[in-house]
Amino acid sequence: MSEKASSVPAVLYICAARRGVVAGVAEERAEQEGRDFAAARGLEIVTVVTDPFGDPVPQRRSGWLRVREMAERGEVEVVIVRWPNALSVDHEQRYPEMKHLVRFGCQLLFSWEPLAETAGLGATR
Repeated sequence: MSEKASSVPAVLYICAARRGVVAGVAEERAEQEGRDFAAARGLEIVTVVTDPFGDPVPQRRSGWLRVREMAERGEVEVVIVRWPNALSVDHEQRYPEMKHLVRFGCQLLFSWEPLAETAGLGATR
């Protein structure tokens, strides 16, 4: 079996850019870290979705809505984010989104090394 056939489809979600600011170090670091994380775990990033940072309500961001739709359609099994604040700076806004992904068989994984291993979410099923 080829490596591609056994890989798990994932979307890399990056919410780091400040509105009106050209892509910078934070976005580049989040993307490289996410790609390295995926490669080490046999995840295939099928797309990278970005949103500007700042809105604490994930469902008001077009990129996050796209991620939700991909999970709902079964296009991805994993959503990779760098850390919880990429989903929302308000922890109460995170939980419904995480539950929504799970309802469609999709995991949320953190690529930032301290969270990837200690949060219990760093391994795929």
